[in-house]
This record gives sequence, structure tokens and C-alpha cells, in this order.
Amino acid sequence: MENAEEARAARVRLPQLRLDELLEELQARLDAARGTRDRVHSLLEAVLSVGRELNLEQALHSIVEAAAALVDAEYAALGVIGPDGERLSAFHTVGVSDEQIARIGPYPEGHGILGELIRRPEPLRLTKLSEHPASYGFPAHHPPMDSFLGVPIRVRDHVFGNLYLTEKRGGQQFDDDDESVLATLAVAAGVAIDNARLYEESRLRERWLQVNAEITHTLMSGADQGGVLPLIAERAREITASALGVVAMPVRGTTDTLAVELAIGQEADVWRGVVLPVEGTLIGQAFVQRVSVSSPDVSRDSRVSAGPPRFDGLGPAVAVPIGSGDDARGVVLLVRRSGGREFSAKETEPLEVFAAQAAVAMELAERREDAEQIALLEDRDRIARDLHDLAIQRLFATGMTLQSADRFIQHEGASDRVQRAVNDLDETIKIIRSTIFGLRSREGDAAPGLRSRAVRAVGEATALLGFAPSVRMEGLLDTHVPAETADHVLAVLTESLTNIARHAHADRSDVMLETDGRQVRLTVTDNGVGIPAGGRRSGLTNMAERARKLGGDMELESPGGGGTRLVWHAPLGQSSDDAEDGRPVP
Repeated sequence: MENAEEARAARVRLPQLRLDELLEELQARLDAARGTRDRVHSLLEAVLSVGRELNLEQALHSIVEAAAALVDAEYAALGVIGPDGERLSAFHTVGVSDEQIARIGPYPEGHGILGELIRRPEPLRLTKLSEHPASYGFPAHHPPMDSFLGVPIRVRDHVFGNLYLTEKRGGQQFDDDDESVLATLAVAAGVAIDNARLYEESRLRERWLQVNAEITHTLMSGADQGGVLPLIAERAREITASALGVVAMPVRGTTDTLAVELAIGQEADVWRGVVLPVEGTLIGQAFVQRVSVSSPDVSRDSRVSAGPPRFDGLGPAVAVPIGSGDDARGVVLLVRRSGGREFSAKETEPLEVFAAQAAVAMELAERREDAEQIALLEDRDRIARDLHDLAIQRLFATGMTLQSADRFIQHEGASDRVQRAVNDLDETIKIIRSTIFGLRSREGDAAPGLRSRAVRAVGEATALLGFAPSVRMEGLLDTHVPAETADHVLAVLTESLTNIARHAHADRSDVMLETDGRQVRLTVTDNGVGIPAGGRRSGLTNMAERARKLGGDMELESPGGGGTRLVWHAPLGQSSDDAEDGRPVP
């Protein structure tokens, strides 16, 4: 009886156990379906979130965060493959703090497992990183990592970079579902990256067009080249996110050296005024070859790292010629901070167009300046012609009339006054003639004459003196005075005006430069305190020696009204060698 009851109870329990198992299995499948639904929903949210980003850097960071959340990984990274296709040019991480990154050191370049995905762009899943043959090990202070999942990201059939996920939470391993989800995200990431790059390129082109318009407008509005160079360097540095912008121009009269006209940004003070050889330098190579030349790291590049440490904390660089074809006006050098991304071809191309258009704008501005200079010179010629044909002729006629009338004046005092008036008219005619010669001088001539050089020397001394000296010139100075003698005259004139500015405390100075065909004479007068008895005379001695070398001499006089008069003269037609040998003047 008891056995029968036990049998009936067993038969009742058996269906109950089978029902529980079925319910548990159903619950498990429901949980799995719910988990799959949630995962698909999360994947869709991640795809939408990534696709909304138009800023490339933000898009890359969103991709890494979404990947870590989808597969529940503790650490995630996205490595961007560089232009050479062998190294990583950028590395975006999630899960590692800034303090840890600082202790670990530089970002990886693509060795070990990371390089394995670069060489073989296909999904890679590992249970233990260290057991893979390509394992390279970790640097000091790097967190321990075992489980690994890597997936490539393709943009238009080109591998842009790779997603790296490590340490699935809960001590679990990455499975097929994780790999499928990550591969799906990688496809969406490729589309998002492509969109962000296209948007960034369009914005970049727009900014370059705006800057070109700004430079052209600045030049056409009258600004000179010196005022536009800072604009070129600053705008190029801003658009390319560079730390240093340098503009180097060829040294006037040479083709083998470049001088840094302008430097903006990091280490700018060290760069200003530096003269660089064309041969063997990064900037020189761009100038000679008329093409852009880049460097992945200037601190390790022999073309730029020689000499003083001018690239501390700097990395990728590009040198772009200003101009195109055979006409290069200079070079723009842009350098990013150490660890920054290298300059890609898509960045360099608009930079080259910008530099070429800047050169065209500079050329147009020079043509405009030439036209203005021609108009100015024509106006000066007209004024000089009018002064000669009208003013001088009338003054000369007036002087002749007064001289003729002087014969009929019996009063001695009146006759003297008329004679003084005639002399004043003669002096006025001489001053007007000097003014005419000054108006007709060409400051840009390849070989300016003594007249224009003397006018220029006096003009340059005006700022130092605080007033403009009066200048008079007589005779055929440009024709009769040899080049060697003219050089000595200019040196003495410059030294005399400098001495007046430094020691004389004068507020007036007169310069008289004349020649009668036999000798040249320079007279410089001031109304200052004169030359002290115990003062230094090394400069005066040098000026006197210049005269004696040419067979001439120099005298210093103290006029009755105070001040100093310096008279420097030298014969014409005798070289310094002749004077030293004692040969007669022809």
C-alpha cells in the first residue's frame, strides 16, 4: 500500500519538474530576447549618436565611448592610421585617466597587437593578449589587460583605423555577439567619419577662401607687404591649428639664403631674424623645388634640428612656397605641437592654393605701387619742369633787370641793397635747382647717383636729428664725381649728421654739396654747442683720413654765431692709390 502511494506521488512530481524546466527555459529565452532587443536598441542609439557628429575629433571620441558601452568593455581605444599606412597618427582612449596616460608616456605607434590589425585589417578576438605571437608587451604603469577584441574601421574601402576593446567587465570573454555588434558599429562609424571629414573639408575650403579675400582686400586697400606678412602667417597658423608660423623671404641680392621676416607663436622670439641657408634646410628645399615639403617630427629632422634647439615641444611641420612655378617669393613654415597629427595631402593642397593666391595678390599690389610710383614721378617731373621753365627763368630775368638797373642808381646804399637782392635771387635759383634735382632723383634706381644718395642720407638722419636739415647741391655731381669718391662723401655726410645729432644739441643744420669739375666739396654747418676741447675726435680723424687718401683735406671752423662748420673736399680724377703714391692729379 505504501509503495503504491509513493509511486503515485512520484508520477505527480515528474510532470511538475518538467514544467519547471520548461518555464525556466522559456524565461531564459525571454531574457535573451529582451537582452538582444536592448542590445539592438543600444546599437541603434549608438549609430544615431555617432552619425550626428560633424566635428571629426568629437565623432571619433563618440565612437570609442559607444563601442565600450555596447560590448561592456572596461577599456576602449580608436587608433587612426597615418598617411604611411604603417603607423598610428592619433589614438583616442576611454577608461584610462589623464594621470595614467601621463605616467604611461607617449601614445602607441602601432607595434605588437595594434600593428597586427594594421597589417591584417580583419576582426581579431583573443582570450589572453600575452599569448598571441605578435604581443609586444605593455609599458610601465600600463593597466593589466587580458581579453581583447579588435575591429577595423573602413571609410570608402580604405582602412581609416581600428577599434580596440579590452577587459570585458565581470571577468567574461568577448563572444561572437560582441564581435558582430562591434563590426556593425564600425560600418556606421566609417560613414560618420566620412561625413565629418567631408564637412570639415568644406568648412576648411570656406575658411581659406575667406582668408584669401581678406589678404587681397588688405593689399588692394594700400597695405604694403610688411603689413600683410603677419596676416598670412597668423591666418595659416589658425586654420591649420599650428603652434608656430614662420615666413622666410630671400635675402635681397642673394639666392642662397633666406631670412625669417616674421614668426608667430611658440618659440617665435628665437626665430625672428634668423638667416637660413637654402641648401640642406626644410625651408630651403621648399623654396628651391617650389613644392610643399613636410616633416613628421622637426625635432628629429636633420634638415631643421641642427643648431640651436628651436623646436622644443614641436612636432609635425610643413613648408609651403609663397608663389608657384618659377616665381617663389618666400616660404611659409607651419609647425604643430609635439604629438600632433601630421600634415595630410588634403590639408596641404588648400594651403598651397592659399600661398599661391597670396603671391598673386602681392604681385598685383606691387604693380599698383609701381603705377602709383610712376604717377608720382611724372608729377615730380612736371613740377620740376615748371620750376625750371617758369620760376627760375622769371627769377633770372628779374635778377638781370636789377643788375641792369643798378648802373643807373647813384645812391650807394640803394645800390648795395639792389646788389644784395640780386645775390639773394642767385641763391634762390641755386636752391630751386637743388630741389629740381631732388624731385628728379629715382630712389629705386639700381645704381643711384650721388645726388639721390645724399638726399636719402639726409632724409634718414632727419629722425635722429629731430629736424630736417637744409640741402643744397651744385654742379654735375652724378657725372663728375667717381663712385669711389662718392662713397667717401656719403660716409662723411652720414658721420657728420650723426655727430650733430649726438653731440651738438643743434636745432638747425645746413648741407652744401658742390663740384666744379675739378674737386668735390661738402660743407656741413650746425648751430650747436661746437666741438669741446677735450672731446673724442676719432670720428673726425677718420673723416680727415678719407679726404687725404683722395688727395684732399678737411677743415673745422667755428662761425661767429656759434656752432661748427665742417668743410671736406677732395680732387676729382685721382684714385686713392694715386694719392698714396704721390702721383700728380691729372
